[in-house]
Formats: sequence, structure tokens, C-alpha cells
Amino acid sequence: MNKIRSICVYCGSSPGRDPIYKQSGKLLGQTIAEHGLELVYGGGTKGIMGAVADGVMSSGGKVTGIIPKFLMNKEATEHALGQLSELIVTEDMHERKHKMFERSDAFVTLPGGIGTVEEIVEIMTWAQLGRHRKPMVFANINGFWNPMLALIEHMKAEGFVHTSHLVNPLVVDKAENIVPAILNAAAHGNREGNEAIIERM
Repeated sequence: MNKIRSICVYCGSSPGRDPIYKQSGKLLGQTIAEHGLELVYGGGTKGIMGAVADGVMSSGGKVTGIIPKFLMNKEATEHALGQLSELIVTEDMHERKHKMFERSDAFVTLPGGIGTVEEIVEIMTWAQLGRHRKPMVFANINGFWNPMLALIEHMKAEGFVHTSHLVNPLVVDKAENIVPAILNAAAHGNREGNEAIIERM
């Protein structure tokens, strides 16, 4: 069995229009802590990001926030950042994403915007290239990711995802089922990739 110690969560720094997004973020955070796992995330203390971190911390779990200097006063407050178990400040987004990858054993994407899409697409790209086999999850709260999932299937059908067997993210509709799905996926197969090659990408 491949051990899951930490879960990276990508999500919006805004709450979105439907309250269920933040509620699901907090519930996911609580579930991460209840399973004795660590949260690795983008360091934001507002919106869905803040809800996930709050869920973990309120349940006694560990939170590592990784945030670029220029976003510290946009996506967070200094006081809230001080509550995190660990804070890593990076020079730019590229360094942030690499550190998040290095620190994480699985990836979950809650509802979010363009930045959230960019983050999970990069992780799927690395999976397609055979650089890792870490579980990837679309938290499809209220069908939020249906258009994205349809696009992925369309790209596969049109022959643009050449190693589609390596790009099979889990799709989980309810926040409370995400961690169990990751632990189940990790129990089957090798999740390791060539991180030395990722470092050159």
C-alpha cells in the first residue's frame, strides 16, 4: 500500500455564489484531519481556501500553506497566516506549485476559477507524461466540474490525450467521500513519478 500522508487542495480564494462550496471545503478539511492527514494548500485564508484550512485546524489537524509574496495581502491576512501549522513563502507561482507537488501525496480540486483550473491541469499533464501516479480528484460539488470533465472526454475522443490511461482523475460528488476515495486509490498501484524530470519542466 502507498502511504497517503498529505493532501493538496486546489480551490477558489473566493466563496463562490453557492454556500455549499464553502461548506464542502470545511467538511473536506475536517475529514482530512480526522484521518490524521496533513493539508497542503495555497495559503489563502479567505473564500473556499480559508474554509478548508479552518476545517482542518478546527479538527486538530496540520496545515501547510504555500503562498507567493505578492499574494499574501490579497488572499490572506497576516493574523490568519500566523495560525497555520507551517507557512512557506515563495518568490513566484512556479516555485509555489513545485513545492505543493513535492509536499503532497494526492490532489483535490474543489470549485474555483482560472487559477484552480490551471493548477489541476498541470498536475494532469504531469500524470499524462508519466511523471507521477498520485491520486487526483475532482470534487464535483453540485456538478461544478461537469463542463471540465466533458472537455477532457472530448479531448480523449478526438485523439489529443495520447496516454489517456494515465489521466483518470477520480470524480467524487460529496466532500465526505473524497478522503476515503483517495485512500482506496492509493491502496492499488504505484503512485511514484520521476520528480527529477518534473523539476526541469
